[in-house]
Amino acid sequence: MVIVLDSLGVGALPDAEEYGDAGSNTLLNLAAAVGGIHLPNLERLGLGHICPFAGHDPCIQPIGAYGRMAEVSCGKDSTVGHWELMGIVVDRPFPVYPHGFPDEVLDLFRQAIGTQILGNVAASGTEIIDQLGSEHVRTGYPIVYTSADSVFQIAAHEEVIPVERLYEICSIARTILKGPHCVARVIARPFIGTPGSWKRTSRRKDFSLEPPEATVLDMAKEKGMQVAGIGKIIDIFAGRGFTLKISSKGNADTIDKIEQLMPEIKKGLLLANLVDFDMLYGHRNDPQGYAEALRFFDRRLQNILDTMHPDSLLMIVADHGCDPTTPSTDHSREYAPILAYTPAMRKGIDLGTRSSFADVAKTIAQNYQFSELSKGTSFWDEIA
Repeated sequence: MVIVLDSLGVGALPDAEEYGDAGSNTLLNLAAAVGGIHLPNLERLGLGHICPFAGHDPCIQPIGAYGRMAEVSCGKDSTVGHWELMGIVVDRPFPVYPHGFPDEVLDLFRQAIGTQILGNVAASGTEIIDQLGSEHVRTGYPIVYTSADSVFQIAAHEEVIPVERLYEICSIARTILKGPHCVARVIARPFIGTPGSWKRTSRRKDFSLEPPEATVLDMAKEKGMQVAGIGKIIDIFAGRGFTLKISSKGNADTIDKIEQLMPEIKKGLLLANLVDFDMLYGHRNDPQGYAEALRFFDRRLQNILDTMHPDSLLMIVADHGCDPTTPSTDHSREYAPILAYTPAMRKGIDLGTRSSFADVAKTIAQNYQFSELSKGTSFWDEIA
């Protein structure tokens, strides 16, 4: 099992300053901002040994393996982070548009969907709805915006542009955004409500590029194994490599489905992304909400650990940072934690600083003897 705590970075990477992220540390800074946080199950796996955060108990002896991973790929968005976790290193960053998208893109888009658009700026998703929600309802025009990441986001009220039509519009944008404008993701951002009380719904959908080469997911599927994806992670790989695709609505629902699937997968992979950390708290600079979401996951983690099969391996990771204490509301270029546990493993293994997120994929590949994967360095022999 690989569970991605979306955006739980554990410290700025050496090149973070180039991304405007010097000093970012999502876990350390949010814990300090809320006066300390106690996460006993994550600490049992070794989280406090990776990043000694305010409130952690230094007396807890880890039963898992722990370390941090550097990102080799260029960028700091979900796509490159997840791809590298599964064995693909992206050597050129996806294009970003801090000043909005050029006419050569938008002219084609407007013509293809048959309407004008609103926005075309880099903005927070909640802020852009506050600014343009009323005009959108009045005109029916979709709201187009981006962020510091390589994304083309389209927001629409569900009663103005039905969700299925919004998905269709996003699919059209995906076909247009190619070549030099090949953004990592087109994202549907449906919302509901009235002026002053807009609310984004859980029917977000990502339209991602297909991975440019085989991932460890593809290799497992080709070997006839079960590969289950839960939540956002399916869209990030454009649905490729999975034998079972499970949609979910938020962290609680995703954890419910992890627990339901655990006994059903006998040999293979289960991947899940807990998106609320990033979407609801990191991007909204809400350290208190982020901390409470971590406490909730930590409580639910107890049951996952208790019901694991002796031969199962759990890896808890992140895909980037999103420090909720900085002025920016965007992702941050940070190390990702790696917590690994199987009931049969050696206890308290310090994995140190790993050279790539792809070490996760390489460890899976060694366990299942996939010789095709070239990226990453396995830590299987250190924990087995």
